[in-house]
Amino acid sequence: MELRQVYEQLQGDYDSAIKRLMSEKFMKKYLKKFIDNKMDEAIMRALDAKDYETAFREAHNLKGVCANLNLDRLKVSASELTEALRSGQPQGDITELINSLNADYNMTVEALSNIEFS
Repeated sequence: MELRQVYEQLQGDYDSAIKRLMSEKFMKKYLKKFIDNKMDEAIMRALDAKDYETAFREAHNLKGVCANLNLDRLKVSASELTEALRSGQPQGDITELINSLNADYNMTVEALSNIEFS
């Protein structure tokens, strides 16, 4: 699948990403690192341990990576969880935010896995 098609599927901004990263070669390099990093696991481990500071930091990192790669749908999910954890404790029931983040993360990784990286 073409990279532009994957970005459309993910509601991302391909044109902004290509401007920032200068070529599809570099985009693919960072998208591959994104897949391999498994940032969602770090967030879930921290939440399971009720380590909300670490969960906040990891969600904030994910939001930043998504912003840099223009993975906009996942960026929104990560941002919403980040804001719910900003005070160091969850602000209300965050189950729906976690579920949205997981769904968007899995969809993103699945779509990116269709890219030819070599």
